[in-house]
Amino acid sequence: MQLAEKYELPIRHGRCIAISMHSTTSMDRPLITPPMWRRLAVPVVAGVLLVGIAAALLGRVSADTYRVAADKLTFATVKRASFEDFVSVRAMAAPLTTHYLTAAQGGEVQKVLAEDGVSVRAGQPLVILTNAALQLQVASREADAAGQINALENTRLQLEDARFKYEHDLLDIEHQISQLKGDLARDRILLEGNAIAPSIYKQELEQYEYQLKLRDATLASRDTQQAVRARELAQLQETLQRLKDSIVTARASLDSLTIRAPTDGRLTALDAEVGQSKAEGAVVGEVDSLDRFKITAQVDEFYLGRVVPGQAALFSLNGQDYQAQVAKIYPQIANGTFRVDLHFSGPAPRGMHTGQAIDIRLQLGSAGPATLLPNGPFYQDTGGSWVFVVSGEGSSAARRTVRLGRRNPDNIEVLEGLVPGERVIVSSYAAFQKFNRIELDR
Repeated sequence: MQLAEKYELPIRHGRCIAISMHSTTSMDRPLITPPMWRRLAVPVVAGVLLVGIAAALLGRVSADTYRVAADKLTFATVKRASFEDFVSVRAMAAPLTTHYLTAAQGGEVQKVLAEDGVSVRAGQPLVILTNAALQLQVASREADAAGQINALENTRLQLEDARFKYEHDLLDIEHQISQLKGDLARDRILLEGNAIAPSIYKQELEQYEYQLKLRDATLASRDTQQAVRARELAQLQETLQRLKDSIVTARASLDSLTIRAPTDGRLTALDAEVGQSKAEGAVVGEVDSLDRFKITAQVDEFYLGRVVPGQAALFSLNGQDYQAQVAKIYPQIANGTFRVDLHFSGPAPRGMHTGQAIDIRLQLGSAGPATLLPNGPFYQDTGGSWVFVVSGEGSSAARRTVRLGRRNPDNIEVLEGLVPGERVIVSSYAAFQKFNRIELDR
């Protein structure tokens, strides 16, 4: 049996050389260790796999969860209380009635007879326009109408002359008939006494019969002529009336160059300077009612189906409370709002002026118990279809589908999805709308 001794030499060039020394005289054989890359391969691969798995898990969580400091959010607690169904609206005082001053005829401003802001009376001249072309046109129309009226009057006189001639002829015929009738009565007696010749009586009788026939023919001609005359006269009357109306219209067009106040009130928005040209139909100002006002308000389109005529609105002015009622609703929507006109239930507040801003409280329904969530910016981000509900320990908030109903400036009615006591994030959701969970950093 051979004995061997093993010695390790110092490390050189990264390797440790082991030398076995035998008591025999056989050749020495060195022992070589594996390379470092082979010894480190397994730990490196394992580390890479662990890092990949951790990164995948972290990526999945971050895609679903948003982390934010709690003090940057606003929280509110769901409660059970009385819900007051109203909406606060910024309104404005406006004249109850407004009449526009319109130029019925175009022209150049010749005179301005009133100043903006003064009180005016109905019919008061305010602005005078001049239009040379219109004046010439009216003068020509009046001349043409006058000539036609003269011609028609002459025709009517001719018809009257013809009627007079028929009447004259008939009077002559009746006179002749009357004389001949008397002569025949006398001569018949004479004829029976053989005092006159039969030929004389026969001649008188023929003359009498002729006058009778002439009278009948004249009457028939007169009746026919009268029927024609009646139709012609009726047509003449209509033509004359049209001509007279034409003259009146022409003169009215000249008169319309003077713009007058349509009613009593205050002249506002006057836009007329001497020498300024105004087109036909141009608005040159307004006349607003004096001391008679209404309230106009722009209401969010969300309430279009819930605002009806007769609803009450409350407001305070100069330390006094007043009430108004919805009088008219304009359903056209512009910039997300629609217009409402309200009339005062009693006298208008003293000292009110056009354009004065008023904060009104429009009552949409009666108050009643309900589950309430304080109103907040979140509603504009979600439309009231979901909210973030804070967990019991307050470290996170989860997305939850809800059904919300009526709302006022302070609270929103909860119909489904929340119970009293739960806390909800009511600030804006703009930064984390796409996330389902929020981690709250304290």
